[in-house]
Amino acid sequence: MAKHQFQTEVSQILHLMIHSLYSNKEIFVRELVSNSSDALDKLNMLVLTDEAYKGVNFAPRIDIVIDKEAKTLSISDTGIGMNEADLVENLGTIAKSGTKAFLEKLSGDQKKDSKLIGQFGVGFYASFMVADKVEVISRKAGEEQAYKWSSMAGSEYDLEPAERDSHGTTIIMHLKEDEGEFLEAHRIDTIVKKYSNHIPFPIFMDKEEWVAPAEGEEKGHNELVNKQINKANALWTISKSDISDEEYKDFYSSIAHDSSEPLAWMHNKAEGALEYTTLFYIPSKAPMDLYRVDYQSGIKLYINRVFITDDEKELMPTYLRFLRGVIDSADLPLNVSREILQSNRVMAKIKNASVKKVLGELAKIAENDAEKYDAFYKEFGNVLKEGLYSDMGNRERILELLKLNTLNAHEPVMFSKFVEGVDAEKKEIYYISAKMSLQMLK
Repeated sequence: MAKHQFQTEVSQILHLMIHSLYSNKEIFVRELVSNSSDALDKLNMLVLTDEAYKGVNFAPRIDIVIDKEAKTLSISDTGIGMNEADLVENLGTIAKSGTKAFLEKLSGDQKKDSKLIGQFGVGFYASFMVADKVEVISRKAGEEQAYKWSSMAGSEYDLEPAERDSHGTTIIMHLKEDEGEFLEAHRIDTIVKKYSNHIPFPIFMDKEEWVAPAEGEEKGHNELVNKQINKANALWTISKSDISDEEYKDFYSSIAHDSSEPLAWMHNKAEGALEYTTLFYIPSKAPMDLYRVDYQSGIKLYINRVFITDDEKELMPTYLRFLRGVIDSADLPLNVSREILQSNRVMAKIKNASVKKVLGELAKIAENDAEKYDAFYKEFGNVLKEGLYSDMGNRERILELLKLNTLNAHEPVMFSKFVEGVDAEKKEIYYISAKMSLQMLK
C-alpha cells in the first residue's frame, strides 16, 4: 500500500466538505451518480469510435448498495473506469483549474457555497459530507489490473492494487454515525428520483416488496428485489414526432402535479452554438399562488438530464409564471447559483429565446383557435399584462396578445384587430381605466 499526499487545494476542499458545506447533504448522491453517468458516456463513445475498445462489453448500469451492518453506501458503475494514474490525477490532485476556481468563489455563506459543488468539478468530494472514510475501487476498460483508492479525509490517501471482476468504478462510503438516513432505501430512492430520474442509464437498488402468501400459506412476507429505480429516459429529449399527445399529458401531470389536462404545450430543441431543449405547458387553470409574491416556480432546470432546481424564479419572467415545464442544457455549469443564473450569458440567451417562443406560440393560438385563446386569457390575461411594464424588449409582442373591452363591441377584442379597424389618420387611442365595464359607462 502506497501513501500519497493530497495537493494543498484538495485538502482545503475536503476540510470544507466536512466542516462548512452542510446545507444540502443529499446532493452527494446526485454528484456521484452524475460521475457514473459520465463514465458510462465516455465508454459508450469509445466503444463506438475507437478500435481499441471495440471488443469491450458495454452493459451500462449503475448500482446502489446499502449495507446496514457495515454502515456503508456504495455506488457502482460499468463505465470507463480508472487506472492508477487516473486515480491520482482525478482524486488526489487538481486535474483542471476548477478546484482552485471553486476555492476562490467561496463566500462563507454555507447555503450559497454548497451550490458551487459540482460547478467546478469537485463533486466527488461531496461524499465526505456524509462519510468519514471513502474507498474507490476501479478498473479501467481494456486493462486487467484494478486499484483501490481510500482516504479518511486527512492530508493523505492510500493507493494499492485491488481485485475487480470487470471495468468500472465502485465508491464505498463508510457513513458517519449521524448519517443513518442514507442507509434507508426509501430515502435513497427519493433522492435518485429527484435528481437522476432522467439520466440515460438505469440505476438499480434492492428494495423491499410485499409478497402475497402462496397457496396454503397464511402470511405473506417482505422480500428484497433488485429493481431499476429511475426512468432512464427524458421525454423532452425524444423527437416531437415520436411523442403522442397522451405521453405529453402524462408528463405534464407528473411534473405539475395537476390532474387537469394542460391547455397547450410547446416543445423546442435548439441546436448549433448553443444547445438546449425546452418543454413548456400552459395549465388549463391558474395555480392557487399565481398572485402571491412567494409563488412557486413551475420550471425545472436540468443540465444534461440531471435535475438542478425547481425553485429559481429567474428562469422565466414573472409575467409568464403560469408556465410549467423543463429547461435542459449541456452548456450551463452544474449547480448554477442564483447569482450565476442572473449573470450567465447562456441562461440569458435561453431565457430570451424561450420568451419569444412562448409569445409566438400564444400568437398562433390566438390566430388559429379563438376558443382556446379565450380560455387562456380568462385565466392568465391579467398576468400577461404585467409584461408591458417589466419587459420592454417584448412589449410589442405582448400588446399583440392583449384583449380589450371597447365601446363598439360587446366582447373583448384582440388589440391587433382593434388597431386594424382604427382610421389610418387617427394617431391616438384613448382608454379608460375602471373597475366597471365600458357598457355601464356609455
